[in-house]
Amino acid sequence: MADYSKILAAHRRNQLAEPIRLPRGTHRFFATELLPLPVEKVFPFFSDAGNLQAITPPELEFRILTPSPIEMREGALIDYRLKLHGLGFRWRTRIAHWDPPHGFVDEQLKGPYAFWHHTHTFYDEGGKTRMDDEVLYRLPLWPLGEVAYPWVSRQVDRIFAYRKRKIRQLLGV
Repeated sequence: MADYSKILAAHRRNQLAEPIRLPRGTHRFFATELLPLPVEKVFPFFSDAGNLQAITPPELEFRILTPSPIEMREGALIDYRLKLHGLGFRWRTRIAHWDPPHGFVDEQLKGPYAFWHHTHTFYDEGGKTRMDDEVLYRLPLWPLGEVAYPWVSRQVDRIFAYRKRKIRQLLGV
């Protein structure tokens, strides 16, 4: 199992702003958000896996299949079902790193991507929380799958924009 503590520690605004070299076919999505709440109030929202359904666009018909309550910890497995343009599929993730309240990493074990690695980090910014999301992903059937990249990239952007709005709404900020 990889040691993700160094990855989490390396996430600083200046490093994230710099272009990084990724293996061919690997794409990167990054978003940052400053929430006017302390980390101690923000992180518990993300440690409840049930909230993932609430922050996912409704048209994806996202459903958690793993029975509740889900104990969030390193090694936890979470199964989902969702639809994209009428095509249903299952997704299984593993919590690869768990470091409350600083961050966690979820990795796709089964799903629509050839690779999906999502690092969530939370930083105290003087009583506010800077929340960073970095997703590294590969499309299936590389290099042929790359033809879908512009569409997939827009979908990922749209999903995270929805997520940003819903998080603010649900946290009351």
